Amino acid sequence: MYLNCKTFFSLRYGTMHAEMLVKKAFELGIRTLALTNINITSDAWEFVELCRQHDIKPILGLECRNGNDFKYLLLARNQEGWYGIHHFLSQHLTQEIPFPAQAPVIPHTYAIYAWGTRDPATLAAHELIGVKPWERNKLFRTNTPALRDKLVILQPVTFQDEEYFELHRLLRAINENILISQLTPAMTGHPAEQFVHPAKLVEHFSDYPHIVQNTLEVMENCKVEMALSSHLTRNKKHFTGSVEGDRAKLRELALAGMYYRYGDDHEEALRRIEKELTIVAQMEFEAYFLITWDIVRYAQEQGFFYVGRGSGANSIIAYCIKITDVDPIELDLYFERFLNPSRSSPPDFDIDFSWRDRDQVIQYVFDTYGKEYTALLGTVTTFQTNAIIRELGKVYGLPKKEIDKILENGFQLQLDNEEIHRKIAHYCDLMDRKPAFPNHLSIHAGGILISDAPIHHYCTTYLPPKGFVTAQLDMWQAERIGLYKFDILSQRGLGHIRDAIDIIRENRRVHIDIHNVKAFQIDTRVKNNLATVNTIGCFYIESPAMRQLLLKLRCDNYLSLVAASSIIRPGVAQSGMMKEYVERYRHPEKVVYLHPVIEELLKETFGIMVYQEDVIKVAHRFAGLELADADTLRRAMGGKYRGSDQFEQIEKRFLDNCEERGHPRHIAAEVWRQISSFASFSFSKAHSASFAVESYQSLYLKTYFPAEFMVAVINNFGGFYNRELYFRELQKTGVNLHPPCINNSDYYTNIKVQEVYVGFIHIEGLEQLLTERILDNRKKYGPFADLEDFTHRIAPGPEQLEILIRIGCFHFTGHTKKELLWKSSLLMKNKNTMQAPGLPLFGPATVDCELPTLAYHAHEDAFDEIDLLGFPLQSPFSVLQHQQNTYMPAREFGKHVGLPVTTLGYLVTTKFLRSNKGEPMCFGTFLDREGTFIDTVHFPDSLRQFPFQKGGFYVLQGKVAQEHDVVTLEINKMWKIGYFEDKKS
Repeated sequence: MYLNCKTFFSLRYGTMHAEMLVKKAFELGIRTLALTNINITSDAWEFVELCRQHDIKPILGLECRNGNDFKYLLLARNQEGWYGIHHFLSQHLTQEIPFPAQAPVIPHTYAIYAWGTRDPATLAAHELIGVKPWERNKLFRTNTPALRDKLVILQPVTFQDEEYFELHRLLRAINENILISQLTPAMTGHPAEQFVHPAKLVEHFSDYPHIVQNTLEVMENCKVEMALSSHLTRNKKHFTGSVEGDRAKLRELALAGMYYRYGDDHEEALRRIEKELTIVAQMEFEAYFLITWDIVRYAQEQGFFYVGRGSGANSIIAYCIKITDVDPIELDLYFERFLNPSRSSPPDFDIDFSWRDRDQVIQYVFDTYGKEYTALLGTVTTFQTNAIIRELGKVYGLPKKEIDKILENGFQLQLDNEEIHRKIAHYCDLMDRKPAFPNHLSIHAGGILISDAPIHHYCTTYLPPKGFVTAQLDMWQAERIGLYKFDILSQRGLGHIRDAIDIIRENRRVHIDIHNVKAFQIDTRVKNNLATVNTIGCFYIESPAMRQLLLKLRCDNYLSLVAASSIIRPGVAQSGMMKEYVERYRHPEKVVYLHPVIEELLKETFGIMVYQEDVIKVAHRFAGLELADADTLRRAMGGKYRGSDQFEQIEKRFLDNCEERGHPRHIAAEVWRQISSFASFSFSKAHSASFAVESYQSLYLKTYFPAEFMVAVINNFGGFYNRELYFRELQKTGVNLHPPCINNSDYYTNIKVQEVYVGFIHIEGLEQLLTERILDNRKKYGPFADLEDFTHRIAPGPEQLEILIRIGCFHFTGHTKKELLWKSSLLMKNKNTMQAPGLPLFGPATVDCELPTLAYHAHEDAFDEIDLLGFPLQSPFSVLQHQQNTYMPAREFGKHVGLPVTTLGYLVTTKFLRSNKGEPMCFGTFLDREGTFIDTVHFPDSLRQFPFQKGGFYVLQGKVAQEHDVVTLEINKMWKIGYFEDKKS
């Protein structure tokens, strides 16, 4: 009878989450329930699991609609029927075609039409007509006994009550982008689409017992056969076609990789490999390793750079088969952090690729493992508080300014006439509860599903703009049925490395084995750059905060960098643990360890559990927990079980074990307290090590090929900083940096020996289509002889030609810009700007006239570059018309610690945050005229009196402070000056 129930996954229509739907049904004594969301099946498996927990028989189906036009319901009689429904809906969504008026014949399904939309005499065997309680009067003149096997009761359930019916109406208005007063009945559900007690529903149809009976028979004929268990996996089970083949293949690859990584005689490596192979075989996860290996093998063949990171770096097999470049023996990483018999889900490899290469890798996965079995993982984007307020304000007709005012100052609920504000606040509260209301589907950052059976057995797929088929499942729903993702991620930092390798090969004729990380770690020049934080452009170690931390740690080695990559994360500094770690690092003789075992385990990190692996080590070696149980403790500490009975059981077990091992009770309690506090912000050592490996790869390229590396950074649109700083860093390498040139520039910035030409992509206002025409024409017909030749072959519009002249694209002609602009105005007269590009039959017309003598300002080029690139290619200090000799350079600050100084800085970046009292404050980074960084601190009072006013030059007054080797300027006064300003503003 309840054959048409919806949750809030009927997007912008339903108002109940699955748990509420099932609980309300259970409270009413309902024992069979169908979920039929509109054009979506995202929460089907959650619904099934909840129904089974409440001893309710679940039925799965779909409500098919074209916009607001209801077409029919589809109910699955079994798993094959559910597969057919998924397949049918996926075709509709992928091809963006409307549902047909008549439901297709899908084996093992029912199709239910609304009353009055089909002639009962024409119905096929699987087709039915649903009668809603408020439509009973339409049956009076119908011979219903003759249709006994074609009529069913249809009690839709869309919202909880009248209050939520109003919320439903608001959601419909949001969806239609109209005022709530403009809604029509066709756009919303019927007010009675709520749960009705089963007895009352049967009473409604007491005159039609055959309809009741047929409804019960239809419900009886439908069943869900899918088993749901955390111990099941529905990923592709075999890589080679059999378990035996997979095991043999993985062993072969691991042993061959061991020879590559360690040589042929490494007892510890072999022992670890054999142990891991045993656990992997026990859990039947060979295919997961082999598929990941296959993906990175393809990347290697294509010359794609990648980084394997995540807890997978704890695995020596992953290291040997080149999924990661992190040596777990060197770092004493525990495999159980990654995989152990207590873990029900497969391991988690995160493979990062350049943003340029990732889509090709994904395409390989689809092509290799079959489009029928593969889909990107979806996510659910939910309504956020501000968005809810804005959307509700719009449908209630509030002007934008008033909505902005609410967002800034809150609701004006004290006013009697602000009824609209009250409504918005009320319905915002209903939508802003947990679980959050879904708004629309999106794509997971990197997850991809590869299933053993066709993917439509488990979910619907659709085709978002990205162009790859995507599942209507998020990670949690997928894991509920045993579908676990492979992570194929994108990272711009890898683009730096990948492009740098290509540029170096082309410009220097040098081939680099970028995976030879151990050689990079012991290279003296690399170590020096790390120690002196010459790290701009390098992954994860270029930000002001990281550079300062590296200086405090005097970091010049791999292990210190691994630790820094962990303690730099948010939460550690706020807890005070970063400062404590630095103090212990610099004064290890002052560290007091709680117990000799703790000293043995945590000497590398000076008694602080920096890593999640430290929690495992302490629990295992100090408290005697099994490694698998210790990993369960780590996950519990991470918040998964905090506050639960299981967490309390783990604590008791830990303390009891310590007592059995003879540890004093007070020491055991203190170790537990530290585990509890540290684990809330500790980070996987394997993650940190993966970051450190990539940092070393970047730093090696910057050390030995600095110009090529910085060009690669620029062409990947920078990193932490804006592109200007990277051009400044590029100039430090000694190259000759040229503005864009019509004959030498490409779309991206290029380097030829020591000559660098800025790419066309950086020119503000230059049309991409024109750029493509220029490059295509130049490739076909050769360089441009002069301005006349260019205009004749390309026929640009006058505005675009002016941009090219002003940025310096025609410097090679020997004319000044003003002369070229004068000449271009003559060339553009009567010129057809739409002529086809190419090499015309007749040569270009020439301008035969005497050009006037035009004044030229010394910094004219710089100001054109500021206008069109956003910054001057020469040092901005050389353009500044301001007396600069009176300011102290940053290199002198160390001699004036604790004293006031005045300096001049060019703003690079800012980081706003809040003080311990919740007041706004800021960290700033500037360059002085020598190109040295000035790091500033702007406490709340200073920031309030002297706020930042965008980029440019600032006179900075403050006190020099020093913490260990880091010198900063605590600002008490600052003001901005312009290029032509020579006094205080």
